[in-house]
Amino acid sequence: MPKIYLDSCVIVYLIQGLPEIQMPLLESLVYKKDPTREICISDLTRLECRVGPMQQNDDELLAQYDSFFSAPEIHMLPLDRQVFDRATSLRAASRLRTPDALHLAASIVWKCDEFWTNDKRLSPAALNHIRVVTDFISLAKTDLNSDSKTDNES
Repeated sequence: MPKIYLDSCVIVYLIQGLPEIQMPLLESLVYKKDPTREICISDLTRLECRVGPMQQNDDELLAQYDSFFSAPEIHMLPLDRQVFDRATSLRAASRLRTPDALHLAASIVWKCDEFWTNDKRLSPAALNHIRVVTDFISLAKTDLNSDSKTDNES
């Protein structure tokens, strides 16, 4: 069962993005429902996405995010000690920021197949651990099982 971990930026694009970004992502992640695919996030993802609407007192936007996070298709990965230990190793080896190291560590520890982000700095740290997809707009326009542009292969 393929597992995709979504970085916070991807969810922001899904909910608040321009149509030329939002629609291909929706097409790939929502409309082409692959019953074998798992969309994964963590509570850190949820925290990062909810801050902006809360700072802006935008209850409607916050409700859109909360609806996304509570959808049955979204799998919440726990940030346990193993994730923090892996994040520590990743951060020490690559100088990632702590939140980035935690996201990447969660996706690795919980054996996700892909990590979707717009942050190309994560690719070197992920090398040989997980497939990092930074060109997810192009990928969203193709079948996830076909060859596509990624920054590294595991």
